[in-house]
Formats: sequence, C-alpha cells, structure tokens
Amino acid sequence: MTEFVFFGGKGGVGKTTVSSAYALNCVDAGLETLVVSTDPAHSTADVFDQEFGDEPQPVEGYDGLSALEIDPEREVQDHLQGLKRQLNAQLSATMVNEVDVQLEMAHQTPGAYEAALFDRFVDVMRSAEPYDRVVFDTSPTGSTLRLLALPELLENWIERLMDKRERSIDLYEKAAIGNQEPRRVMDGDPILARLRERKERFEFAGEVLRDEAAFYLVMNPDELSIRETERSLETLEDAALPVHGLVVNRLTPEPDSHEDGRGARYLRQRVATERDRLERIEDDLDAPVVATIETRIEEVRGSLLEDVAGELGFGIAAGAGEGASGD
Repeated sequence: MTEFVFFGGKGGVGKTTVSSAYALNCVDAGLETLVVSTDPAHSTADVFDQEFGDEPQPVEGYDGLSALEIDPEREVQDHLQGLKRQLNAQLSATMVNEVDVQLEMAHQTPGAYEAALFDRFVDVMRSAEPYDRVVFDTSPTGSTLRLLALPELLENWIERLMDKRERSIDLYEKAAIGNQEPRRVMDGDPILARLRERKERFEFAGEVLRDEAAFYLVMNPDELSIRETERSLETLEDAALPVHGLVVNRLTPEPDSHEDGRGARYLRQRVATERDRLERIEDDLDAPVVATIETRIEEVRGSLLEDVAGELGFGIAAGAGEGASGD
C-alpha cells in the first residue's frame, strides 16, 4: 500500500531540502518513491539540478526516485476550464455567458488556489499505485493547512448541497407529474451526479489523509518559525491530522574550541541561543523533534543533499509515522 508523507512549514525554512533528503533515504531503503512539489517556488528542480513537469519523471542519478512539479497557476486555469465545459453542457445558451463571467470572478477570490490544487492533489494520490512512498513538498503553511482541511469541510458542504438539490427535484416532480408517476429526474440529474462525484472525491481524500499519511513540520530555530509552527500544530490537530514530528533545520555549527576571534565568539553566542530555543521546542511543542540539521554554506544539492539525508533517520520503514527512527 502506498504511504504519503507531507512536509510543511513557513516559506523559506528548507522544506524542499528536507523532503528531498527524506526521499533519498526512502530510495536507499528500497522504496519506489515519488516527490511531489506543490510549492510555487519549485525548488525541487534546483535541488536535483533537473527540470520537472506535471507528470512524474525519473530523477537522474537515483534509481527508484521520480519527481513532478505541480504548477498552481495552471491548475487554477485548468480547473476553471473544466468547470466551464461541464456547466456549459448543462445550461441554456442564454445563461452560458453569465456563468462564464461568474466563474472567472470566483477563480480570482481567496480559496480558488486551494480548490484547484486540491483536485490535482487527489489525482496524484489516486494514481500513486506504482509507488511505495509519495513525498509531498508542500507550499507555505497557510495554503497547505487550508488544503489539508478541505476534505472534511467540503464533505459537509456537499452533503448540504445534495440535500437541497434532492428536495428541489422532489418538489419539481410533484408539481409537474404528481405523486402517482414514477420519478424520472432524480436518477438522471447531471448536477446531482456531479455533487455525488465530488462527495466521493472528498471522502477518498479524507480517508487517505487520516489513515495513510504522516505529517512533519520543518522549522528554523528562530522565534517567528516557532510561533508559526505552534499555530500549525493547533490547526492540524483541530483537523484530526496529528503531526508525527518536527525537523529543526539550519542550526548554526559550533566553532572549534581553539577558535577565539570575533566570528567565533558570535557563533558561540548564536549556538547558545539556538540551543535554548531547541530546548523550548522539545519541551513546549506538542510533537517530537525527530531530526536536527546544521546549516550549509553552499546550496544543498548533490553530495550535500546526501549529507543532509544522513542526518535524517525517521519514518522510513513501513508505517511512515511510526516512531522517530522508523525502525
């Protein structure tokens, strides 16, 4: 069975580095692995020094590893065009133009990005059978949390819409053909069929997220990142999606004991501050710290990415959220 692992966190904390390094460990463990980037920055291409598209393609130099990058803007446009085609087939010619205008406006409002990305996100999960592990390098926290919260919210919303549509059809049929005639409209109603399809889609996503997924948050040892992670933990807990662990990235390396210049003194003070923050993170946040990663001078790619992978040791074995070590 395919397992799904999500790495989230505020922008710039190093999610792409961590998720890519984790994927390398999965491959080393013999797992056929897919990395999915939903981050508009698409740093996955930079990490592997290779361009990726909307369909999975092998990562050069790593047998068993594939990657794809989802373009959120294109997903919004594809989502819009798909809705137009479906509705235009069901509406009179006089209503088509007005509906098109309303849809264009709707896709410029908050939530359009998440709705479009959600559909692509579900498509990836449904087509994940060739892989043992699918690793999501998600967009910055706010968008990710809204995306992950969608299934439960939309299941309830769709149920209410279906109920209203069924009652509307029922009243129409009673008015048109009375109570003695067999029902004709309910079984073939295209809008009701569309609502049922959406409900099934949301139920599938909800089940996968609750039963087959593990969630990790990537953070830096600074106050802003700590506060953002606290909020994320609360939001995911409210959505019944507990976080399996925290990865603290970009810790300052301590200078050698014989170094005593201005730079060395600065680094020691910084290291001491970060250690205090790391202790707070371990004591106060409601998820275990499963890995700490020192910052690198150069961009993390190639052999440096493999070094980072060596600092991660969690969730690799079957049951991606089982324990900090994955053993």
